[in-house]
Amino acid sequence: DETELNEAADLEQDATELLNTELEKLTAENAALKEQALRYAAEADNVKRRAEREMNDARAFGIQRFATGLLNVADVLTSVPTEIADPAFKNFVAGIDMTEKELAGVFEKNGVKKISPLKGDKFDPHLHQAVMEQPSTDVEGGGVIMVMQAGYELFGRVIRPAMVAVAAKSAAAPAAPQANGYAAGDSEDTGASIDTQAE
Repeated sequence: DETELNEAADLEQDATELLNTELEKLTAENAALKEQALRYAAEADNVKRRAEREMNDARAFGIQRFATGLLNVADVLTSVPTEIADPAFKNFVAGIDMTEKELAGVFEKNGVKKISPLKGDKFDPHLHQAVMEQPSTDVEGGGVIMVMQAGYELFGRVIRPAMVAVAAKSAAAPAAPQANGYAAGDSEDTGASIDTQAE
């Protein structure tokens, strides 16, 4: 009987070890499958977000060509003189002014923003295009002197930079002379006398 009990105990221990091994295997496999499922879910979420972002960009910037075409219309409307003495044209000019304001409102509603820097603003190559450079006493070098044509951006993306005149940067201090035998601190008056007699 004792042998049978030992054999039964050994069988029970072997079965327990086998079940524990299988349980560990299944637990590891379950953890790997959970991790894989989480990765697939994260990747699907990333694809969904990327597709939404691309769709929003396409929707937002799909009007870019149309808006760019209207910029010339806005330029023409803003270039009409407002001070006209002839009473027959005053109503005509007032109508053009109202049309220009309406177009500006439509631009604003659709994300088109005007870029028109003020005099003295720092030149920004991302928003402005320097058309000319002029010396200026009242604007610091590299600052905008005047706007020649307003620029525009669509949802933060520049569709036309502002054409500006920029103040010239002041000349740098003259460089120190090179060591060439005529140092600046020589006590003699270099070049004060010249031998003009040929031998």
